[in-house]
Amino acid sequence: MHEHVVRRVEEIQHGLVELSERIHAHPELGWKEFKAAEWTAQFLESHGFEVERGYLGFPTALRAVFGSGRFRVGLCAEYDALPELGHACGHNLITAMSCGAAIVLADLAEQYDLTVEVYGTPAEEGGGGKIEMLKRGAFLGLDLAMMAHPGPVDSAEARPFAVGHHHISYRGKSAHAAAYPEQGVNANDAFVVAQVALGLLRQQLPGTIKVHGIQTRGGEAPNAIPEHTEGRWYVRAETLEELVLAEARVRRCFEAGALATGCDLEMTPESEPYSEFRTDTRALEMYVHHAQKLGRRFDAPAEHATMNRASTDMGNVSQIVPAIHPYIGLHCYPDSNHQLQFAEHCVGAAAESAIHDGAAALALTALDYVGSHLRNERNEYVGQ
Repeated sequence: MHEHVVRRVEEIQHGLVELSERIHAHPELGWKEFKAAEWTAQFLESHGFEVERGYLGFPTALRAVFGSGRFRVGLCAEYDALPELGHACGHNLITAMSCGAAIVLADLAEQYDLTVEVYGTPAEEGGGGKIEMLKRGAFLGLDLAMMAHPGPVDSAEARPFAVGHHHISYRGKSAHAAAYPEQGVNANDAFVVAQVALGLLRQQLPGTIKVHGIQTRGGEAPNAIPEHTEGRWYVRAETLEELVLAEARVRRCFEAGALATGCDLEMTPESEPYSEFRTDTRALEMYVHHAQKLGRRFDAPAEHATMNRASTDMGNVSQIVPAIHPYIGLHCYPDSNHQLQFAEHCVGAAAESAIHDGAAALALTALDYVGSHLRNERNEYVGQ
């Protein structure tokens, strides 16, 4: 079976690489991945999948299905990019790997009693696309959900932080900074106070809490007291329960900025919180076994493999159905995700190797996983 799967991936490799490079060359932000979603839909249709575009009312989501077997295997395809950085997280490769695995599994759907499903999932980069899809019924009832994510090195187990994404807005009052400064209420000062408070708070935070963000609007002119400032802030924790406590402390820092300056504060969630990940250990062991047979190594120094701590809305899916989310290496450390240099690694020889190995390892994992269920059923029948 290993040889069959590898040979089948090689047969479709050109098309997978072409899809990946096309998405990479046309980066689209979350909820706006119209080209990527359509190209993915067309590619899967060309391989016999029935595709539902605009899945569950989300314009750039899709669900593609092949077969009607008892065992439902879902592959998640992410295709959103980052502002200014393009595909510096390699979501183009995720789409290609998931599509490749799905096409291989479709060939064996009848033999393994499979229903193969591909989910095009928008807005992973802060928009919580999978969470919104879950709320409308996506993924429910899957026997296994999978995807592989590119990183600088191979790392098997996803251990992402839970994360909350927040939009921050302060509103004060504009005035001429030289002639009438006493009439102004400085919304930029509110951010300064808040960031000082956050810096001091970090001394008391456990190592499992991460707080980081950017100010996206600081004012309009140097001689005008800033009336309106904005920012985006993330809070990460080991679990959703720990996140709730951490966010309350972070909120007080932003409230301090408002209190000190007299500004009005709005702190608005940008999405539902991303959950920690619950790995199906049996499926992950199968993935590691097959990835190693393909030449993948999981012996990189721990400090090189920390992409497995990055937050993902796939964590929320893993709380509902069995799931794995391994990281497949592009052999490019110290270049790493969310750097322009990493985007450059997401096309070329290393990227093509990742597409091949990721698609094959995911497909083999699914076959092993479902095959073990079928063997258990046969053994139980014989035992009776």
